[in-house]
Amino acid sequence: MSLEIKVPVLPESVSDATIATWHKKPGDAVKRDENLVDLETDKVVLEVPAPADGVLKSISAESGATVTSGELLGVIEEGAAAAPSADSKKAETPKADKAADKKAEKKSDRGEPANGVEDLSPAGRRVATEEKIDPSQVEGTGRDGRVTKEDLVKHSKSPAPTKSAKPTPGARPEERVPMTRMRAKIAERLMHSKESIAMLTSFNEINLTEVARMRKELGERFQKAHGVKLGYMSFFIKAAAEALKRYPVVNASVDGNDVIYHGYQDISIAVSTDRGLLTPVLRDVQDMSFADVEKAVIDFATRAREGAITLDDLQGGTFTITNGGTFGSLFSTPIVNPPQSAILGMHTIKERAIVENGQVVAAPMMYIAISYDHRIIDGKDAVLFLVDIKNQLENPHTMLLGI
Repeated sequence: MSLEIKVPVLPESVSDATIATWHKKPGDAVKRDENLVDLETDKVVLEVPAPADGVLKSISAESGATVTSGELLGVIEEGAAAAPSADSKKAETPKADKAADKKAEKKSDRGEPANGVEDLSPAGRRVATEEKIDPSQVEGTGRDGRVTKEDLVKHSKSPAPTKSAKPTPGARPEERVPMTRMRAKIAERLMHSKESIAMLTSFNEINLTEVARMRKELGERFQKAHGVKLGYMSFFIKAAAEALKRYPVVNASVDGNDVIYHGYQDISIAVSTDRGLLTPVLRDVQDMSFADVEKAVIDFATRAREGAITLDDLQGGTFTITNGGTFGSLFSTPIVNPPQSAILGMHTIKERAIVENGQVVAAPMMYIAISYDHRIIDGKDAVLFLVDIKNQLENPHTMLLGI
């Protein structure tokens, strides 16, 4: 029985997708739910699984082709068996897979990177075999430096290095690489934001002494109770949610000649990935605890590295927080993410000399910035919003009391 492989239904905000990588070729055996092909959209990479066990009979759209919802990608012959090949005879059994996993765990316990072929997951081993990749030559981003399937896929797409005995004196090498769909869409959205809204940025600075003290005093107890560390990010996210309640216009969006006020705080968190910047959404932050926020941020960061952020994770959002301080940025002017009307920029924490009670002291200081749509947000509201966040973080005990 022949089964069609089709492009899954794409959300309204995504009109089409590009075929990034086929992981099987015609004649290959496939198992139900095994990933057959990666589709790259403007926002995420989608995996298309096999609908049943069988053999990939044909491919209707090759890598690089643009496809839309419901379009035919290929055909599977259900229940058919592929002719055995040298590679398949060498394939490890599930028992060997378990042994490999245990071996990797032992390596991890000894502090050794688990980067051999035997340490890969079954999916990763398949990619390494098909693409003829030596995992020891791939930088791993998984736990304890372990090489993941996504690391191997990325490595397979990288241009092969050219070897030369000596660099040519005075050489000025250049390389032309097309933008990925995601990078092109990010560029388009940023240009649209700059051209379509009246953007203005205001700044302030925060003394994080009390937050640092609270993290030092309560951090160990917090981690034991909740299983996650108490970071700076949760303080900023919770402070932003409270400030958005008091200044609802900062949480609003523009729709034509209407202003939409949102009675909830869905905060987008900017996460950097190799493919570009993603902004997954923490929904109903006003109802989340510090532990809830920390766990959600860690989950987003982990899934972003693994390429597992979904389209649903990226939909919506009423306000955005971006943390350039992660990379050492001292000062920046973030760009609003339409249709939102404002974005908060965090930066690196630096010990600076400040005057406190008439004395010059050293304190951990951070510059913060808010870029906003001046069409609906007045400078007064934007500045008071920043001051509100500053006051909360310089007196973090008030956050716990909800005042």
